[in-house]
Amino acid sequence: MEIWINPACSKCRSALTLLDAEGADYTVRRYLEDVPGEDEIRAVLDRLGLEPWDITRTQEAVAKELGLKEWARDEASRDRWVRALAEHPRLIQRPIITADDGTAVVARSEEAVRDALGRSV
Repeated sequence: MEIWINPACSKCRSALTLLDAEGADYTVRRYLEDVPGEDEIRAVLDRLGLEPWDITRTQEAVAKELGLKEWARDEASRDRWVRALAEHPRLIQRPIITADDGTAVVARSEEAVRDALGRSV
């Protein structure tokens, strides 16, 4: 499994601590440095079963600059949202764990991390 993190994020650090405590085999991706492209973001969204606006951090300064809260949340606007996430990775909700079974979770809680662990057994 792979976990997308921002090392400055307390939720990411908590997820890593739990993964380590459970002896999980995982790869860390510092997504602010190793930025996912649009196709990769689409693939993760498919694995999550979510839309790009569902994983967008709308309180970030860049989100406010872009006016994301006013953007349409529909199929016609999906590519615009994905492009914004690729161009401004700080907007991506974190941490995201891609599980071995082909699914993914936004692992902001201990329960979500444990869910991902259960999918990777």
